[in-house]
Amino acid sequence: MAELNIAQALNAALSSALEDDRVVLLGEDVGTTGGVFRVTDGLLQKYGPDRVIDTPVAESGIVGAAFGMAVGGMRPIAEMQFMGFSYPAFDQIINHVARIRNRSQGRFTAPLVIRIPYGAGIGAAEHHSESAEAIYVQAPGVKVVVPATPYDAKGMLLAALDDPDPVIFLEPIRLYRSIKQEVPDEAYRVPLGVAAHLRQGRDVSLIGYGSMMREVNAAADILAAEGVSVDVIDLRSLVPFDAEMVIDSAQRTGRVVVVQEAPRSAGFAAEVVAQVQEKALYSLNAPVERVTGYDIVVPLRRAEKHFVPSVARVVAAARRTLEP
Repeated sequence: MAELNIAQALNAALSSALEDDRVVLLGEDVGTTGGVFRVTDGLLQKYGPDRVIDTPVAESGIVGAAFGMAVGGMRPIAEMQFMGFSYPAFDQIINHVARIRNRSQGRFTAPLVIRIPYGAGIGAAEHHSESAEAIYVQAPGVKVVVPATPYDAKGMLLAALDDPDPVIFLEPIRLYRSIKQEVPDEAYRVPLGVAAHLRQGRDVSLIGYGSMMREVNAAADILAAEGVSVDVIDLRSLVPFDAEMVIDSAQRTGRVVVVQEAPRSAGFAAEVVAQVQEKALYSLNAPVERVTGYDIVVPLRRAEKHFVPSVARVVAAARRTLEP
């Protein structure tokens, strides 16, 4: 075991993965500079420029090249640097990467991982701070996962590399170095599509993922100190989505709060709310609450804290569900 933060855990997973000759890491600045967030630090020196490839500033080309490698039998890992930078590659992801199994009637698959750091909280604004996971959830053929702890980050990245289909691997920027956790030295897998039940409770369910889990857990601590029994679920995986755990929690507590950093309209939280309403309506004691970002571009540094959902907003939503 070693105490690692998320960035270090991802680096360990990438280093372990590159021991397989089929694995290639490619993206802007992943080699010489070790990545914009230093997640790939040291990998170029260990595995060489044929395995850790600095690319031109051309996201469509990065994903297109990775797609060709994957169809040809390799296991590429493509990095997008920031969520907002992935948009030029949207055509490749939606029209080619996601559809190849269906288009070829199962003759070809694209086993690649597309790593995308996402989210606000570092004062970078706009394209460097967006949470647009919902647009990838809408693409049949790709999986979308969002680890929130060092242990999950390493295990889910290695599981994503094993998957026969493409995986969008979202990395919450704010959490890269905010927490440490004991992480096994050896390779291990955390299965995709299985949520994490972090806390057992009977009064209210707090459900979140990725960058918002720090706020969700802090809100649970405040509510618990007030005598509220809180059920906490980290979704971890958006596609596949562990609806069974969510519905079971909603049926037990009768009160649900869903938290996401992304803008409110048509976000993944809305999908969670819809499924709870469809499958657990008669167990609910209050309307399901959403705590989200706002339907605006991520603002500049001074206003950013008002955009990102706060612990206070999560606590207030939970209290509303508990009102007589």
